[in-house]
Amino acid sequence: MNAVTLKTDGSIEHRGSCVQSDILGFLGSQIELEKGYSLRSFFLMLDRYELLVGLNSFFPTYTEQYRNCPPEGCAAGAPEYLEFSKTVEMIGFPDKRLEIYNSFTGVFNEEIFEIRSLQLDSMLDLPVRLGRLRHIIFGDPVDLFEFDTVFTLFEFIDGIAWELSFHVIPAHCELRR
Repeated sequence: MNAVTLKTDGSIEHRGSCVQSDILGFLGSQIELEKGYSLRSFFLMLDRYELLVGLNSFFPTYTEQYRNCPPEGCAAGAPEYLEFSKTVEMIGFPDKRLEIYNSFTGVFNEEIFEIRSLQLDSMLDLPVRLGRLRHIIFGDPVDLFEFDTVFTLFEFIDGIAWELSFHVIPAHCELRR
């Protein structure tokens, strides 16, 4: 699988060169994050590769919010870092089904929690890390396994867009840890 590196300045690198055009051709590529990659880096990527904004109808609203945030220091009272991960849930009786989804969560003292109550201006400068695949089997007892996995550029963009779609809470209602 082709791999691309998402850089802190918002650029995408493939085989040592910055991707200039045909960004859509890299949506299926495996991603790696440059050390220091943050949620701000993600928005810089959306600014740099405008075609990516068309992947989600909420992106124009998110980018407007991003542009209204301070240029630095947007990590006060927030988690230690943000983690993008994948979950596979096997659910048995009475309905046998398999659910696979991506998550974008906060991590504080090794505890994972939802970031829906946080405002964008408190998360922009937090580091973003790629997590593992969590395989959950519901039954008696619930079993949890973790595996190394890969993420594609599309999964990363779509997963973050999905999580940010829940960020419509007014600032005065924000809960902080």
